[in-house]
Amino acid sequence: MADEKEELKDETPAPPKKGNKTLIIIIVAAAVVLVAGGFAGYKLLAAKKNDSKTYEEKSDAKTSIIALDPFVLNLADHGRYLKVTIQFEISDQALGGTVKNKTPQLRDTIITLVSSKSLNSISSPEGKFQLKDELLFRANQVMGMDKDIFKNLYFTEFVMQ
Repeated sequence: MADEKEELKDETPAPPKKGNKTLIIIIVAAAVVLVAGGFAGYKLLAAKKNDSKTYEEKSDAKTSIIALDPFVLNLADHGRYLKVTIQFEISDQALGGTVKNKTPQLRDTIITLVSSKSLNSISSPEGKFQLKDELLFRANQVMGMDKDIFKNLYFTEFVMQ
């Protein structure tokens, strides 16, 4: 019986050794993937830098953006809140000082208008556009000038609860 076990051990072929070739193929494949990924990343980042440069070149030198501090407001619905950050685009950089002086009046107007809104009225995209139009109209009224100071406003943060 012991002789049979020895004969079986001798008859089983040893597995072929291909570890070195497989290891080299894996290393080469990994290097190719890393180089291709690095090249693609470089091209994407270079394209983004070029896009930002063309945007800066095209921007109008007369306009400017004025950022207001974030607002945390109660909505007309009980227990509903809105956190919103607003930035105004002004038509002339020279009016920036005037806008800064009227910031308390602007904030009051925004708080009064937005806190009178319900969650349903401002949750849709159309509601947000309507709110923007109303805010622009009232903000230009607060400034009290013959021409509109504010060209546009941007919601840079809009979180409802």
